[in-house]
Amino acid sequence: MREHISRDAAWKLLRKYNQDSFHIQHALTVEGVMKWYARELGYAEDEEYWGIVGLLHDIDFEQYPEEHCIKAPELLREGGVGEDIIHAVCSHGYELTVDVKPEHEMEKVLYAVDELTGLIWAAALIRPSKSVQDMEVKSVRKKYKSANFAAGCSRAVIERGADMLGYELNDLIQKTILAMRSCEREVGEAMEEVIGIAEHFTKS
Repeated sequence: MREHISRDAAWKLLRKYNQDSFHIQHALTVEGVMKWYARELGYAEDEEYWGIVGLLHDIDFEQYPEEHCIKAPELLREGGVGEDIIHAVCSHGYELTVDVKPEHEMEKVLYAVDELTGLIWAAALIRPSKSVQDMEVKSVRKKYKSANFAAGCSRAVIERGADMLGYELNDLIQKTILAMRSCEREVGEAMEEVIGIAEHFTKS
């Protein structure tokens, strides 16, 4: 089992640099998805570690979008995060902003699912249920083929990630839908608390 920063400390570090609810929800979603994949791929004892990598992966994006994955090491080191997590966080910017290549299976999963979770969530929001619980692969693929839908979610990155893992694209999508289903309620509850706190300070 890997030693790492506590989840509580990681959450406080994320919130130090992220206030926008969209970014926080994405971080929580990727955390939950990474934990699901850890269990699925035989790394259950390290699921919290995988989750923390997911939680912190975009730590610099809100405040330093032009230095994404470049500013992250500084912020993470100041927060007491170890070099292994820093490498993992930066690796999802491989060939986009940095030359840190995903090496461990966990890093390849992060690279593959980061953009994909955004696309799946965008597809879920336009469904009557506004949920991934009734989402199917064919629905995602239909939106995937439309270049204008969730245009910020890079199809090229998703496909490179699938190749890194040795997955067919449909298999990656199916697994990621299942992973998002597993954490949707928990993410929703966490976001209700985040929004409630924000509203409290707005009214104060």
